[in-house]
Formats: sequence, structure tokens, C-alpha cells
Amino acid sequence: VVVEVAVVEVVVLAVAEIVVAEVVVLVMVEIVVVEVVVLVVVEVVVFKVVVLVVVEVAVVEVVVLVVAEVVVIEAVVLVVVEVAVVEVVVFVVVEVVVVEVAVLVAVEVVVFK
Repeated sequence: VVVEVAVVEVVVLAVAEIVVAEVVVLVMVEIVVVEVVVLVVVEVVVFKVVVLVVVEVAVVEVVVLVVAEVVVIEAVVLVVVEVAVVEVVVFVVVEVVVVEVAVLVAVEVVVFK
């Protein structure tokens, strides 16, 4: 009788461990699937927002309204604005350099005369 009781206890412990392992695996798989779905959804939304912003940007009022409706757009709008600012800076720098050269040439011409 003692031997039979010992065997039953071991079997019960083994079954309990297997059940717990299966539950953990199922939960981990579900979490991974949810994360992948969220990433895909966010990527699709971001691409749609980028297209809309690029196409409709020009009126500042429209950009402000879009930013108020979706928080994620703020990052996209900032990137677009930064690019626009850089372009303006490049144009200004080029114009300044051209003006400086023109001034130097004008001074040299005057000196030679």
C-alpha cells in the first residue's frame, strides 16, 4: 500500500507540471501575435497619414487640425516641417554666398578703377 501511494503522488506532480507548461506556452504565443498585429496596424496608419500630409500640406490650418485629431501625426508633421526648414536654410545660405561674392567683386572693380 505504501508503494502504491508513492507512485500516485509522483504521477500527480508530473501531470500538474505539464499542464502549467502548456498554459504558459499558449499565453506567450497569444502575446506575440497581438504585438505583431499592433505593429502592422500602426505601420499601415502611418503610411496613410504620411501620404495625406505630403499631399495636403501647404495650408498651415489643415496641418494643425490633423495634429489635433491624431497624436501620432505630430511626429510626422515635425519631420516634414524640419525638412522644409532645411530647404529654406539651404536657399538662404546659397543666396548669402552669392551676395558676398558679388560684393567682393564690386569692391575689387572699384579699387582697380
